[in-house]
Amino acid sequence: MGKPTRWATETKPGHSQWYIDRFRRLAAEGVDLAGEARLLDALVPPGARILDAGCGTGRVGAVLAARGHQVVGVDADPALVEAARADHPGSRWLVGDLAELDLAAHGEPVPFDAAVCAGNVMAFVAAGTERAVLRRIAAHVRPDGVVVVGFGTGRGYPLADFDADALAAGLGRSHRFATWDLRPWHDDADFAVTVLRRPADTSGLSNPPTSIT
Repeated sequence: MGKPTRWATETKPGHSQWYIDRFRRLAAEGVDLAGEARLLDALVPPGARILDAGCGTGRVGAVLAARGHQVVGVDADPALVEAARADHPGSRWLVGDLAELDLAAHGEPVPFDAAVCAGNVMAFVAAGTERAVLRRIAAHVRPDGVVVVGFGTGRGYPLADFDADALAAGLGRSHRFATWDLRPWHDDADFAVTVLRRPADTSGLSNPPTSIT
């Protein structure tokens, strides 16, 4: 693992368990937690291979798996990954640093059709690793595959920086929305959902792989 994530350094002790309990409670109450997954499902073919980057407790990936997709999730927080494994055993959930992502080293050499990065993940990765995270995610997506990223605009990662990092990672922006249910983007929006696409020409996107567990 590389630098500690902001999730680890900027949240209070016990935050991970609070997060786990919160989403288990919301699921038990029947709250709609599938909005991100519905968008991804609309962007990919049936039975797609999807990377849930920053999977947390697996709530997004689990819905995608239930819709027939093959999901691999990765998160830096072992407690969240353990919850994902316990609650959603049908998919593969791994502990790892997204800035050092190398799924081929763990028996997942096939490129993904898409990747999703929901739940403010980009605002919680280690400071200064955002571009590396996007590069490593892009390197795992097939040519012409999509990467969908959503995070709050007031969480310390300016959209201008994100756009520059995505471009440096070889990802072209296709669309931007203000919500996961595709409300139109506007400059005052407090949330941004960006649909990126990896070009067919993948030269220059490879990065030296490092391992995850």
